[in-house]
Amino acid sequence: MDDSKKALRPMLVDNPVALRGTKLFKPIKVGGLVLNHRLVMAPLTRLRAPNGIPHEDWMTTYYDQRSKRTGSLIITEGSVPQPQFGGLDNAPGLWSPEQRRAWTKVIRRIHGNGSYVFIQLWSMGSQADPLILAKDGLPYVSATDETYVSEELKEKALKAGNPQHGLTQREIQEYVSGFVEASQRCIEMGADGVEIHAANGYLLNQFLDPSSNKRVDTYGGSIENRSRFLLQVVDAVVDRVGSSKVGIRISPFCNFGSMSELDIPTLSSQYTHLLGQLEERARSGRRLAYVHIVDPHQRNLNDFVYTVWKGIVIRAGGLATRPQVGVKLVENDRTILSYGRYFTSNPDLVDRIENGWPFTPYDPDTFTSGGSGGYIDYPPWELQKTLI
Repeated sequence: MDDSKKALRPMLVDNPVALRGTKLFKPIKVGGLVLNHRLVMAPLTRLRAPNGIPHEDWMTTYYDQRSKRTGSLIITEGSVPQPQFGGLDNAPGLWSPEQRRAWTKVIRRIHGNGSYVFIQLWSMGSQADPLILAKDGLPYVSATDETYVSEELKEKALKAGNPQHGLTQREIQEYVSGFVEASQRCIEMGADGVEIHAANGYLLNQFLDPSSNKRVDTYGGSIENRSRFLLQVVDAVVDRVGSSKVGIRISPFCNFGSMSELDIPTLSSQYTHLLGQLEERARSGRRLAYVHIVDPHQRNLNDFVYTVWKGIVIRAGGLATRPQVGVKLVENDRTILSYGRYFTSNPDLVDRIENGWPFTPYDPDTFTSGGSGGYIDYPPWELQKTLI
C-alpha cells in the first residue's frame, strides 16, 4: 500500500454498530424546523476567518461537505457579534458587511443541501487574549475584575496594560444589544436561528459561575442575580427574532475555563433556576428551539435537566465512539445528540453512524491551524474506501 493510501486508512472504532432503524434516525421537530434525524453537528472553532471574514472558499466548502445529508441541523462555530466580544485571531465575526456576505454564502450552501443552520453567538470574556484586545484598543472583560482564568493570562493582561475589567451595568446592556443586533443579522442573512453560547467558561458562563462572578450588585451574589445577564440576553434576542429561532448552550458541572468543579453545591441550584426560568417563559408561549448541554464525564449528572425543562434537549460529549450511549439517550423522545471532533474528519458522519462505517481519525493539530489541510481534504467513506 502506498503512503497516500495509508494516510486515508480509517480507524475502526470499538465494535462499530450500524444505528439505522434506531430513534436516532427518526424525524423530530426543533423550533420551526423538522429534522430528518437526531444527529447534529456541534459548534467547532476552526479559525479559518482571516480578519474575521469567513474564508469564502474553505468555509463554504467545509459546511457544504458536512450538510450533504438532507434535513440535518448544523450549529456553526462561535461567531463574534462585535469586536469587543472577541479576542482571538481568525475567529469569524458578524459586524461587517464583508463578514456577513461571506456567511451568506455559507448559509446558502447549507440550505442548498436541504439542511438547516443555527449560528452560534460567542463572547469570550476572560478567555480572550488580552494582548489582541489591547492592540485594538478594547478592554479585557469578565464578570469581575480579579478572577483571572490563569496566572498566564493575568501576566499577559498586566504586561499589555489591559487588566481584567468587570463589566459595568451600562456595559452589560451594551453586550445585550450586541447579541440582539447579531441575532437579527443572522436571520437577515438567511440563518434558521442562533445559539447563545453560555457554556465552556466564556463570558455568559462567567456570570453564571460563583468561581468567576464575585459581584455584589444585581448581577452577582445570588443564584437569581448570576442568571440575570444571560436571561436578559435570551429575552432580548427572543423579542427580536422569535423564540423558535433561538437555542442556548450551557455546560453544568464542567470546569472549562476554570469554572467550578463538581463539588460546588450551588451549581445544581444555579442551573435548576436557569432552566426553570426558561421553562416558565416557554409556558407563556416563548419556548426556545432547544437547550444544548455539554455533558461532563459523569453524564447522568445532567439528567435533572429533563425534570425542569420540557423542550428539546441536545446532548454533547464523546458520543461518536459510544453508540450504545447515544441509543440510550435518544430513548427520551425530546433528545437530540450533537457530535463534534469526529465531524472534523468525517464530513459524512451521519451516514457513517447510520451504516456502521469506520471513522477517519481526527487530527487535533489541524483543528485551529489555518489552511485547508485537515479542514476540507477529508473524503466521504464511499470515496475513501476505494482508496484503501
